[in-house]
Amino acid sequence: MSEEIKVDRVAFTRRAKQLLARFKADAGPADETFANADSVAILMGGQNQDVAYSKTQALHTWLLGYEFPSTLILFDAKGLLFVSSESKTKYIEGLHSSDVEVKVLKRTKDEAHNARVWEEVLDRLEGNGKRVGVFPKEKPIGKVAVEWQAALQKRIDAQKLETVDASTPFSVAVASKDEDELKLTRTAAKLSTGIITRYFVDEMSSVLDEGKKVTHEKLAAKVEDQLENRAFWKKVKGAEGVDITLADFCYSPIIQSGGDYDLRTSAQSNDARLEGADGGGVILASMGMKYKSYCSNIGRSYLVDPHKSQAKNLALLLELQTEIVEKYLRAGATCRDVYEQAQKFVAAKNSSLAQRLVKNIGFATGIEFRDGSYTLSAKNSRAIRKDMAFNLSLGFDGIDDPNNEGKTYSLLLIDTVRVSDGPASYLTDRLKSATDCIFYKDDDDEEEDAGKKASPKKKAEPANVTAGGKVLRNKSRKDAMDATTANKIREHQRDLAQQKQEDGLARFADADGADGGQAGKTFKKFESYKRIVDFPSKTQDLRIFVDQRAQTVFLPIYGYAVPFHINTIKNVSKSEEGDVTYLRFNFVTPGQIVGKKEDVPFEDPDATFVRSMSFRSDSSTHFAELFREISDLRKEATKRETEKKEMADVVEQDKLVLAKGRTQMLRDVYPRPVLEGKRLPGDVEIHQNGLRYTARNNQSIDVLFNNMKHLFFQPCDKELVVLVHIHLKAPILVGKKKTKDVQFYREASDVNFDETGARKRKTRGGDEDEIELEQEERRRRSALNKEFKGFAQKIADASDGRVTVDIPFRELGFNGVGHRTNVLLQPTTDCLVYLTDPPFTVITLSEVEIVHLERVTLSTSTSSSFDVVFVFSDFSQVPLVIRSVPIASLDHVREWLDSVDICVTDGAVNLNWGQIMKTIREDPYAFFVDGGFSFLKSSDSDSDASDSESGSDFGNEVESDVMFEDETDDDGSSFGDSEEDDSGQSEPVSDSDVAVWFAI
Repeated sequence: MSEEIKVDRVAFTRRAKQLLARFKADAGPADETFANADSVAILMGGQNQDVAYSKTQALHTWLLGYEFPSTLILFDAKGLLFVSSESKTKYIEGLHSSDVEVKVLKRTKDEAHNARVWEEVLDRLEGNGKRVGVFPKEKPIGKVAVEWQAALQKRIDAQKLETVDASTPFSVAVASKDEDELKLTRTAAKLSTGIITRYFVDEMSSVLDEGKKVTHEKLAAKVEDQLENRAFWKKVKGAEGVDITLADFCYSPIIQSGGDYDLRTSAQSNDARLEGADGGGVILASMGMKYKSYCSNIGRSYLVDPHKSQAKNLALLLELQTEIVEKYLRAGATCRDVYEQAQKFVAAKNSSLAQRLVKNIGFATGIEFRDGSYTLSAKNSRAIRKDMAFNLSLGFDGIDDPNNEGKTYSLLLIDTVRVSDGPASYLTDRLKSATDCIFYKDDDDEEEDAGKKASPKKKAEPANVTAGGKVLRNKSRKDAMDATTANKIREHQRDLAQQKQEDGLARFADADGADGGQAGKTFKKFESYKRIVDFPSKTQDLRIFVDQRAQTVFLPIYGYAVPFHINTIKNVSKSEEGDVTYLRFNFVTPGQIVGKKEDVPFEDPDATFVRSMSFRSDSSTHFAELFREISDLRKEATKRETEKKEMADVVEQDKLVLAKGRTQMLRDVYPRPVLEGKRLPGDVEIHQNGLRYTARNNQSIDVLFNNMKHLFFQPCDKELVVLVHIHLKAPILVGKKKTKDVQFYREASDVNFDETGARKRKTRGGDEDEIELEQEERRRRSALNKEFKGFAQKIADASDGRVTVDIPFRELGFNGVGHRTNVLLQPTTDCLVYLTDPPFTVITLSEVEIVHLERVTLSTSTSSSFDVVFVFSDFSQVPLVIRSVPIASLDHVREWLDSVDICVTDGAVNLNWGQIMKTIREDPYAFFVDGGFSFLKSSDSDSDASDSESGSDFGNEVESDVMFEDETDDDGSSFGDSEEDDSGQSEPVSDSDVAVWFAI
């Protein structure tokens, strides 16, 4: 087994104690306790690919975190006994503690030794009593299993032992889940939600939109293939930081349509084609994912052009789910009670559907996908326990189809929920409205296409769309919006805010606490010289001397030339009084007034420091030269430090592996950032692990697939250029420029030769030439779009799923100032971007924690614009502000942000985000304990239009930090200068300063 395996000793001890306590307990129904067993002995045989789930696997995973094949686990009143090979027992031997007795017996290749081991185990079983608990439905395979069964059978034949069923008692013992298990189940539920909402719905819509002939089986396979698509999982909410290699499907996705439905968990996708494009229909989809062996499940019914009764029945199914989750599925209730209440509710609402309710409405889930001991059916009287996870699977089966006489349809609604003393909570994302699963074909598409020439700006309205329904062929939410939009957004935002708060607490619960804002800061030592003999000879003159090579200033102090590295000098000032010139050195020391920079660490902050020194001279020329040299040296040091910080995150990419044979190429394009020298076009080639751009002057840019984060194609419609844009995970150097964005573009318009000479004017009107040029321009732009989009798709295909092509939605764009100028920012599936000209803007939406809209008041007449602040989940990042967004775009921006599940707040004033983020970074957990970003919501209601735009609880601070004359310290200390430091005047020194005067 892998050396990476490490059994969690704390979890093992906790769960072993829980199991042994349950074994010893005899209270409760007989079939739920181990009272009928004197010992329990469970053997896992060799790997059996035909068995997906078993209680033996569940026991191993729950207790040890791994499956240990060919291993016996015995537990009784004394403790636990493990029998396994030497290579496996080394992971178990250290689990013994004062709380749990753990004994380990090792099997070897010596058969006689192994026989003695089995006899020792059987003697222990016989000593406890005659009854041995087993899982009778499970048949282990392999050599070890044969040995054990033979040895056990001998004792049974001799009537010294007998086996009893321990399946249900074990299920009851592990039914309630601890926090670690619930966290894994919650993660699995997020994956299930993501695969059905972020992939299946779009894929199904595409199939129906385009009339593709795709079978259920093939569509299910495409869904299953997404497990290996790392680029997809980056987009899934809740999957951030999840190791997708530890995830898997609980079963092959089940997709059904066309009147042939099976609501059992054992159903399979058949080879019939997906139906619904013509005449509507009902599509059922269920898919479950597990993470680190913990299962979840989700299922939905999608109605295409439904009959009113079908939509009504789906709404009833959602009502039933809400009723069960909020009122009946809770600790203490029995499985039978839950089912009977479901029947009563349906009968009261629609008696004809009561007979169509499925025979069981769910089951407990966990390491075993389906635990039969906790089936929600009319025959199961077992009590439900707190912190169980249930697969609540509701359905109506065999309802007469009003759209297709003689046929029937079924409805299904599945979610994974957690049981508590009160209402159960959803682990998968609940279905908020039945209309979210209703689609309508846009019957006006053909008319729209036919009428484009006559009225290009007019858009056809979808036919027969009910409020809240989705429209195929147009996924824009705007087309399906109704009067309740504001209420829906408000409710959704409330849910998002609560989820963000819960996620924040969970995310930082294990943090060490406040770090004082010093995370990542280290004490720096500066070494000018290794030995005194290395000092320059000029220091013997005991004069102020600047050593440019060593970046050091020598100051004469009491007859010694003392070196000071330039980074220890905060600033220097020069002043004149009569014929005397003063040169004052201020040093970086702790305890000074804090300016805009954060404090820097010191090796021993309590040591004695020289804060300043002043020197005077009769030679103003000499001091002026020194002042210039030191200032220049300080500027160079600052520049070097700034460049070093800027280049800190630049990565050195792997070597590009050139493709063999003919390469796919995009010719005659220009790069951004631009290369040095004359602006020349070049070609982009796709190679095995990346791209290479080569200009006509042989300069090149390499971009590897493993460093690509986003891939964009922006068409030249209403733009001057068509482009392919790559946003990188880590910056690279292009020439001497650091960049995180690489773009290849071509201008959309060429200078056309005007063929409107006299000869042509004689044969045709002048307007015809203009029309011809316009038509040629349209053809050219269409060809460019096709060429660049095709090349972008080739890049995505060659990347093996690392990136997908994302296209900006111009119709969803809004204007704002991201950097220096007002530009059109356009949403894409995963980002908000501006790509037309540098500097570019690329905001990854999955990395956004919250968006705050500033300068938003109740009266829009008080302001013509507002600001949008993106706060990132990585709190070390500076929030990005889009300024001067027209107030007319306010509702549009808010609706778009809500549609991509981003929490949005607004307020009337501009906040000091530097101070806010500093507070968060100091102790993130305390920040969320105190309410997190709820203060933004409270400020919304308290804010008034008359408030100052710059006012906030985190008020703007007056900041001043002067270094050398007319220079700002870019890398200097975090300490502010006193007035005398900044003035450059040699005023009397305070007692806290050490002033040393020398006559030069």
